[in-house]
Amino acid sequence: MAKSYEAIFENNKKWVESKISGNPEYFHQLAQTQNPEYLYIGCSDSRVTAEDMMGAEPGEVFVHRNVANVINTLDMSSTAVIQYAVEHLKVKHIIVCGHYNCGGVKAAMTSQDLGLLNPWLRNIRDVYRLHQAELDAIEDEDKRYDRLVELNVQEQCINVIKMACVQERYILEEFPVVHGWVFDLRSGKIIDLEIDFENILKDIQKIYNLTDSDWVMSRKK
Repeated sequence: MAKSYEAIFENNKKWVESKISGNPEYFHQLAQTQNPEYLYIGCSDSRVTAEDMMGAEPGEVFVHRNVANVINTLDMSSTAVIQYAVEHLKVKHIIVCGHYNCGGVKAAMTSQDLGLLNPWLRNIRDVYRLHQAELDAIEDEDKRYDRLVELNVQEQCINVIKMACVQERYILEEFPVVHGWVFDLRSGKIIDLEIDFENILKDIQKIYNLTDSDWVMSRKK
């Protein structure tokens, strides 16, 4: 255990050396500011790392991760991240990324008491309830599991779009746009679920319109 822990610092030294060898000013430049175009909201699973699969460098992606990539307005961590990314970092894209073989989604499909995880996983069980007819019609359990992963991403995208800060900035600047992805651990590929952001936003605003459109547009002028 001690050797594996110590190896982290050796790996860090090698990483620093590799960055400086390519650009002696790398860390000076990195320390100045961040200007990411992307907010990535993903699962905490150790097998799914945003920058690696996106081919991104430090400073290019603002990242938030939790169990099963859930967006719950009662969770101050995720909502604070989104508001900061939208209002201060001015990200242009918000990506909600799930992944097949997600342990959180799998746990939500089982009938068992998981203690403190129960209220968190209830968010995913609510997704199952909303799409129960479709999911129960899938006889293959693995395919049903994959489909719930996809539907969970879609519903969490909707939860992001419900937020006032997202709606207000989109009215002003036509950004950010919300995307839903699934990472396939079996192939390493990112699957774009092609969320229809604009139409979802229009439908949501009929019920979740949290903005005074006239006031927002007056800021645009």
